[in-house]
Amino acid sequence: MNCKNCDANLNQNSNYCNDCGAKVIRNRLTPKNLFADLSEQFLNYDNKFLQTLINLFSKPEDVIGCYINGTRKKYVNVISYFAIAITISGLQLFILNKYFPELVNLSSVTIEGQEEFANKNLEFLQEYQSIVMMISVPIYALISKIVFFNIKTYNYTEHLVLFMYIFSQITIIGALFQLFSAFFGISIGTTGVILLPFQILYSSYCLKHLFKLSLKGIILRTLLFLLVCIVLYIVALILIIGIIFLTQGQDFFKEIIEAQNAAKEASGG
Repeated sequence: MNCKNCDANLNQNSNYCNDCGAKVIRNRLTPKNLFADLSEQFLNYDNKFLQTLINLFSKPEDVIGCYINGTRKKYVNVISYFAIAITISGLQLFILNKYFPELVNLSSVTIEGQEEFANKNLEFLQEYQSIVMMISVPIYALISKIVFFNIKTYNYTEHLVLFMYIFSQITIIGALFQLFSAFFGISIGTTGVILLPFQILYSSYCLKHLFKLSLKGIILRTLLFLLVCIVLYIVALILIIGIIFLTQGQDFFKEIIEAQNAAKEASGG
């Protein structure tokens, strides 16, 4: 008998392959053993995904530190976890657009007259959501490297790993929270505002543990991090406006101006 994964020779009574560690499967697939396999992979407390999700809250330095230091079997590796986050986020957007389209807008958190422009930006971000996520991580890693310039604990690649885990965790929790909120009629604009403090605090919490900073130290670094983010956000916003202008022309901006004028006339009347 040979292993179906690596083709190594096995004893007839072997339950696992001595070479690759894969479990020996003797039975054909049935609904019962398929459900048992799914439960073992995703629902039991000891599986890697749940352990990674939980420990990124309780001891992020262990999850991230293990991967950076070469321990790759204890938790879900950073690439897989990031891919899971993108998948969950994509599924969340599909469900919201399919079943709660009235909640997919930023009108509740936008200045009057700017709703159309804000929602157009939202559509752009949704369409290129996975690309935006992949671009965001290197940017955050670079900012982190700048902010922690005098602490040589991690190189840039390790900062990438650090923020892939942090960004993935924030994305997964945010997606689940927005789906839950949709059942109560809360728009993604409102949930986005609610989640913003969590994103900042959680990122600071992880960085504090990883760099072993004092409370004062992490507050100062967080403020500096936010300052750099604001500057880059303004630059990114200008780029997005430029892309919209190039792809949709002046008509889009004329519509915005007309909508603003109509809103002013309505409020004045």
